[in-house]
Amino acid sequence: MSIKFISWNVNGVRAVAKKEALKWVDDFKPQILALQEIKATKEEIPDNLFNKKYEELFVSSSVKKGQSGVAVFSDITPDYYSHCYEVDVLKEGRINELHFGKIAFFNVYFPNGKRNEERLEYKLKFYDRFLEHIENLRAKGYSIIFCGDVNTAHKPIDLARPKDNENISGFLPIEREWLDKVEELGYIDTFRVFHKEPNRYSWWSMRTRARSRNVGWRIDYFFISQDLKDKLVDSDILDKIEGSDHAPISLIMDNL
Repeated sequence: MSIKFISWNVNGVRAVAKKEALKWVDDFKPQILALQEIKATKEEIPDNLFNKKYEELFVSSSVKKGQSGVAVFSDITPDYYSHCYEVDVLKEGRINELHFGKIAFFNVYFPNGKRNEERLEYKLKFYDRFLEHIENLRAKGYSIIFCGDVNTAHKPIDLARPKDNENISGFLPIEREWLDKVEELGYIDTFRVFHKEPNRYSWWSMRTRARSRNVGWRIDYFFISQDLKDKLVDSDILDKIEGSDHAPISLIMDNL
């Protein structure tokens, strides 16, 4: 059976609901819909996002109201669920961890490091804790799928103006080195398996009308562990869909 996944930083799920910007879910019909930066509790998520009815809804909300937050709508009931506070130590609502048999799926809103040096340091430690966590699971025989807003463009092809941003958090060498390490450990950036072309981005600044000029960054990813490579069918950026400063990204896997 093919399984469709969607990941989208919605920049406020209630704002997206008012724009009716998730109605396309009824046509695409992902079995797993992962949202980041929902800025809401489970009770605050509108029930009119789409008509499709999911079996499960898992939400991790920030202890600070109106910030961060992640949610997974799933047609499949997991064997295990966690907010993964061993990684999200400040309880900012950044991770949904779901296990489906021997597949561990993570929906993650990784921290932004632009605010100050302290926040950048926290982002890097979060990266390291997360990678250690999934590597521990892999050592126990789990296959890994993780998605979300990683808040870093990996390579120059992943942003429109790399030279202008090489000293800005989101494209710092130390942040990009973490993504190098992820790939060195055998995790696959699924989008690049199918798309080698430039000028494909998943985030655009709202301040400068960057989207209309396609001056963007690719900071949203689906990664899979190497052992799932043969099950990979497709991965893309749904950049025609609006409603947030991010575009949704998709993943299709077979025979999971």
